[in-house]
Amino acid sequence: MNRNDALEVLEAHLPKKRYDHSIRVTNTAIQLAGRYGVAKEQTEMAAIFHDYAKFRSKDELKRWITHTHLPKDLLFYHHQLWHGPVGAILIEREQGIKDPAIQAAIHCHTTGKKDMSPLELILYVADYIEPGRSFPGLDEVREMANKDLVKTAWMISRNTIHYLMEKNQPIYPDTFHAYNDLTKKISGGNS
Repeated sequence: MNRNDALEVLEAHLPKKRYDHSIRVTNTAIQLAGRYGVAKEQTEMAAIFHDYAKFRSKDELKRWITHTHLPKDLLFYHHQLWHGPVGAILIEREQGIKDPAIQAAIHCHTTGKKDMSPLELILYVADYIEPGRSFPGLDEVREMANKDLVKTAWMISRNTIHYLMEKNQPIYPDTFHAYNDLTKKISGGNS
């Protein structure tokens, strides 16, 4: 599937504001892929489709989690996390995208996880730093994205955990695993 076809498919599934976000994430991800030597085609497809399932009904997302191989513990966390794992399945079932690297990046783009691949890191970072977003501390993260992808992902996981704790929200275990793994990587294995 080429970019134009993918965007046409996506546009039918998202409201305009989220579609525009997806384009900005895609452009950001492609820039990062060029900087860090990651395949452009995989990056582009993962970024275009990262929010493919975001506006499916909560009931539909729950059904996919309940009736597939997805971790059932997702159901105990905020439903905003569900669209990544479900989207990874739906792009294969509905769009024929069977690339495990693309699917894995979409699966973990909201939570992160331990041992993220370069593609997974890029999508995780691009979704957070895309130019349409604005919140305190973001400029520091954007600046780091031009220097060190792993440290950028670490900053994002740290910020996400801090934000969720401030809101008294439960935190999905993969987010802690991502933070711990990235902490080890940026400290040379000496955390």
